[in-house]
Amino acid sequence: MEFTKEKSKIAYYNEEGKILAEVTFPAVNKNTVNINHTFVDESLRGQGIAGKLMQAAAQYLDESGKKVLPTCSYAVDWFAKHPEYSHLLLDGSEE
Repeated sequence: MEFTKEKSKIAYYNEEGKILAEVTFPAVNKNTVNINHTFVDESLRGQGIAGKLMQAAAQYLDESGKKVLPTCSYAVDWFAKHPEYSHLLLDGSEE
């Protein structure tokens, strides 16, 4: 499964170009993004796709030098379970 990386989202599209999974992270400012939405189509649920999307987003944002403000409940839970990415989380002093 190959994800498409875009400026403010990482997504998975089917052959017809329909979005089947995505995580969106619009900019809050030049250094920070808000992970505000995670979606996986019903046909793909139960396969760990959301976790793979979050992993890809975290790596992409880390490489981009961005801080993360997760407001999507899935993203909040994912970061809580993956402390190796806690350095990405906005600590409140950089807003």
